[in-house]
Amino acid sequence: MDYYWPTMIHNSMHFAKYCEACQFHANFIHQPPEPLHPTITSWPFEAWGLDMVGPITPKSSADNSYILAGTDYFSKWVEAVQLREAKKENIVNFVWTHIIYRYGISHRIVTDNGRQFVNTLMDKLCEKFNFKQYKSSMYNATENGLAEAFNKSSEKGSL
Repeated sequence: MDYYWPTMIHNSMHFAKYCEACQFHANFIHQPPEPLHPTITSWPFEAWGLDMVGPITPKSSADNSYILAGTDYFSKWVEAVQLREAKKENIVNFVWTHIIYRYGISHRIVTDNGRQFVNTLMDKLCEKFNFKQYKSSMYNATENGLAEAFNKSSEKGSL
């Protein structure tokens, strides 16, 4: 289908000039892509990616509606637990019992910017065990790609 009218260019320019979404995204469209920086680890359990899946419907038989997963960047090993709520206390408890107690203190943990991951409890845990928490950009799931890959497979029911 071809569309044309005599004032089409003028109308399009006028629309783009006053379109809020067009103005917001204009700078992003014309920027060159940045090269990706892969997360490279030297040994197992040096770096973990954490992410939350949910709420999942229907809930499990134990009334859980979230899955918290931690993926080791070196071995791709996954530790996952079911949770009733996506609370900061549950995240800190998971890191403490399922990562630090089992595999030792890692050098870094990569999370998204969700409130359950970015909080004072998590900051205190990082300070206590001297590891860093890296936060991926908002709405950029590829920065925490390993954890997101687990999420994709768990949502398909392959758990």
